[in-house]
Amino acid sequence: MAATVNYFEIGTPHAEEARRFYGALFDWTVGEPSPQDYRMVNADQGGLWDTTSLGGGTWAIFYVQVDDVAATVREAEKLGATVAVPLVDGGAIEFAHLLDPDGNRFGVWRPKDAG
Repeated sequence: MAATVNYFEIGTPHAEEARRFYGALFDWTVGEPSPQDYRMVNADQGGLWDTTSLGGGTWAIFYVQVDDVAATVREAEKLGATVAVPLVDGGAIEFAHLLDPDGNRFGVWRPKDAG
């Protein structure tokens, strides 16, 4: 598959304020928090992650869907990236956050039923 940008995520320790802000600005519907403090945006277009339990980091990132998250992380590291969030098995998906050589955060992910 082609590496496709098809998801975004906003990380913030101020999830309620972010929900109100982005909801009012873009008319986004933000769902209720999961047990991991993650809220889906417009059903499946993006996510809002309450980072309070992760040290309160903030980010706004795009995700690229790839065929193999682990292999992509290894290749990114060879090219100078660093891992911000190691590969996570989220049940139906796998994902990781990386920092490019300039420090820009981005994510890679794949649905686990996609092979």
